Amino acid sequence: MNKMSSQELLQKLVGFDTTSSKPNMELIHFIENYLAEIGIKSTLIKDSHENKANLLAVFGPQDVPGIMLSGHTDVVPVEGQNWASEPFDMTEKGDKLYGRGTCDMKGFIACVLAKIPDFVNADLKEPIYLAFSYDEETGCTGVHSLVDVVNDIPVKPRACIVGEPTSMKVVNSHKGIRHLLTKVYGHENHSSTDRGVNAISYAAEIVIFIDDIQQEMRGRPTDVEGYDPPYATVHVGRIKGGTAANITPNYCEIEWDYRPIPGTDEDEVYNRYCQFIEGTILPKMREKSDEYGDVKTDYLAKVPCLFPETGSEAEVLVKHLAEQNSTHVVSYGTEAGIFYQKGGVPAVVCGPGSINEAHKADEYIDISQMKACERFLDRLLDIVKK
Repeated sequence: MNKMSSQELLQKLVGFDTTSSKPNMELIHFIENYLAEIGIKSTLIKDSHENKANLLAVFGPQDVPGIMLSGHTDVVPVEGQNWASEPFDMTEKGDKLYGRGTCDMKGFIACVLAKIPDFVNADLKEPIYLAFSYDEETGCTGVHSLVDVVNDIPVKPRACIVGEPTSMKVVNSHKGIRHLLTKVYGHENHSSTDRGVNAISYAAEIVIFIDDIQQEMRGRPTDVEGYDPPYATVHVGRIKGGTAANITPNYCEIEWDYRPIPGTDEDEVYNRYCQFIEGTILPKMREKSDEYGDVKTDYLAKVPCLFPETGSEAEVLVKHLAEQNSTHVVSYGTEAGIFYQKGGVPAVVCGPGSINEAHKADEYIDISQMKACERFLDRLLDIVKK
């Protein structure tokens, strides 16, 4: 097989439309075949519909701890965005590579794949694990089955590097994510009768309660430095309900999330919300009607915080690879917290590209960032080879 550059591989990866709402199997099979030609066997961990899969591969000695390189294969939608070029056909302009996923985070995966032949040809003293997931963009829901497999590895990796776009800065901590859907059930009637149970009205009380918590969080001191904003955020992102102005609405739904800070009670907001529903909203609804009125809430995603482990082996390793002396924190969530809290693998986030270019029209990655990631991986090779 002719060795492919990271830029050539990124062109291939961007060409697969792996929007989270679509299958990722074509991309996964491309990576599987690419690795197979190098002599690396992959394990595919499919979802229940078998149209999406995580990929886990390992090479090198497996009786000692190793290093895991992790990235997600899905991307956010392009609908409604005004792109200057085709989003799923990478375009080079000047020193930038444009396309959906170039930055978040196929650039990292391309750099890793381009360097694999060098790792395979070296005499490694510890293994390299490749962990590529699906459905990160919908709340890190796909990676859990991959982490379940990692849990069964007899000798676990000593560090996981999650290559989210950090401009190659070392990130050792991030906020968590709680993504929820609240469904308010009322009872329809003619608006003139005042005999219905107005689901929108009760939903509005819930929205106000959530907003009051957000106001409270803004005024709370925190012991964790570096976060922007320096407090947990609580946010209602979508509300939908009602049929017509003269019909009492029998249903309303609220989609909301909150982002707890590491070291705080990650379930505080949800617990207070549940107390409000049970102690205030439901009693009010039942005063109006013994027969109608209910509130149901489901988690759509639950991503743990990544706790900083200052001076840990994983942090020291990644700081060395990035040639940096400092660490940073970010407010967005990643799969790193899941690898650490659920999989028991210490994780640090470091990858090419800027998060400021992610999720937008004309997403791009600087070629200089790709080269910086390649040098990062070269230094990793120096560490893991005999």
